[in-house]
Amino acid sequence: MERAASAAAYMRNLFPFMGIRMPELAVIYRDVTADLPPPTGDAELAAVALACWEASEREYQYIGTTYLRKHVRRATPAFMPTLERLVTTRSWWDTVDALATNVAGPLVSAYPALRAVMDHWVASEHIWLARAAILHQDRYRERTDPDLLFDYCLRRAGDREFFIRKAIGWALRSYAKVRPGPVARFLSEHGDALSGLSRREAERGVAMGRVAARRNRRTRVAEPGRSPAESIGTSAGECPSNSSQ
Repeated sequence: MERAASAAAYMRNLFPFMGIRMPELAVIYRDVTADLPPPTGDAELAAVALACWEASEREYQYIGTTYLRKHVRRATPAFMPTLERLVTTRSWWDTVDALATNVAGPLVSAYPALRAVMDHWVASEHIWLARAAILHQDRYRERTDPDLLFDYCLRRAGDREFFIRKAIGWALRSYAKVRPGPVARFLSEHGDALSGLSRREAERGVAMGRVAARRNRRTRVAEPGRSPAESIGTSAGECPSNSSQ
């Protein structure tokens, strides 16, 4: 009971919890799904996820997001209405971020036409749809579309909602870790339009990305069998040829 109360308090008592730790929940998920066949498509994915969302305890929603993450490759664009329903129901950062990065992101990557849905979400008055759109590329790393990322950040830059400002900062920070140059230029040109919270998170990412780039450059220079010419200008985020990626 104490663990459940603590978990609920961490989520501002918005949802009841059973008090199951995430490692234990992962074991339960594996045991329950071990002998189940994979879903055949969108309808089965939706049925399982919506059933998890109808349960009171938050751990069921975590099971639902795990199920979708494991089987997202079986989803098609027809799953997007269900995904929107999940994002806008029992919404909080824990499930919304998981849905954004593990479901929306892979779906948009597999079906680029779904970018139109993200364009619609980022303009939504529903903050969790906007947050999901901003974060959907969060795990793309070098595959991130910087123009799209920066456009979404600027569209919501004036938003006073904490969870939007935080999402902007996190999205920029994630990309800056692998491509610090473009984010640094974006901050130089548009930093004044961002909230202090968003800007600080992005600046942390730029700093981390530059440290990683220097480390990678030193590693490449030190590698035996590589000429200096092969090692120059190849670090992530610092090579001019990568600056637009």
